Amino acid sequence: MLIINFTFFVILMTATQNSSNKSKVNLLISETISLPISFIIGVSFIGGSITGSFLTLESGKKED
Repeated sequence: MLIINFTFFVILMTATQNSSNKSKVNLLISETISLPISFIIGVSFIGGSITGSFLTLESGKKED
């Protein structure tokens, strides 16, 4: 899964080179520099993919 996410990140970095639509992200303490919107969405997707790979779902109930 790590290789797939790294590949997505490399593609994201290449694709956002010529993006002109930029926005700032407001954090609790401050705000970020102007980043391309596609970069913000892509990093959110990759972060969710990495976080989701650590979660496990149990489909069946354990019987005692």
